[in-house]
Amino acid sequence: MAILAKARLQPANVASRASPGGQQGRASGVPKKILALSAKLQAEHPDKDVRLCFQDEARFGLKPTSRRLWAKKGQRPTAPSTVKYQWTYLYAVVEPALGRVFWFVLPKVDTCVMSVFLRAYAASLPEKVIALLVLDGAGWHSTRKLKVPDNIVLAVLPPYSPELNPAERLWTLVREATHHQTFTDLDALEQRLCTRCVELDAQPQVISSATAYLGYYPESS
Repeated sequence: MAILAKARLQPANVASRASPGGQQGRASGVPKKILALSAKLQAEHPDKDVRLCFQDEARFGLKPTSRRLWAKKGQRPTAPSTVKYQWTYLYAVVEPALGRVFWFVLPKVDTCVMSVFLRAYAASLPEKVIALLVLDGAGWHSTRKLKVPDNIVLAVLPPYSPELNPAERLWTLVREATHHQTFTDLDALEQRLCTRCVELDAQPQVISSATAYLGYYPESS
């Protein structure tokens, strides 16, 4: 079990009755609560380094995605297209203060796979580090069956609040490398994703600029 099994920033039963509009006011104080939880963990474990991190995952498929593109005046822009419904998932944990990301390509999303991801991420942390990992309330994130390593503490965000998760902003950066492209198979797609992740790893300032925002990092707001 984790040092704290789970820190929930909203009662578990709220998700079933909440509406997007009703969550807006309550969500505004979430960064302060997370920072208070981080300070509490640090006080309880003075010999450890508590780091604030954020987690998310995104689906990528063989069906090409599109965005706006340039074309000569009077000509219709063209982009490749194919109908292939196969998917892979990119998991990520970002530490905005350092512009550092832990990436992991996995075949699906469920409790078992999330447990594998958490185990791999925990193994990557230095010995005296505790990760306060903020993430959304997806079923595979919040189930009691999820195996949380001892050096990770989960903080579940309120429902309908993707704007409170800086990790959401990683996907725009990643998808810049996959728009308007076709891939022969999932191996080719995953290779492109890995290449893009390596490119972003070499640009911590870009990661920080995209993710160090809101009340989590007042100096960046």
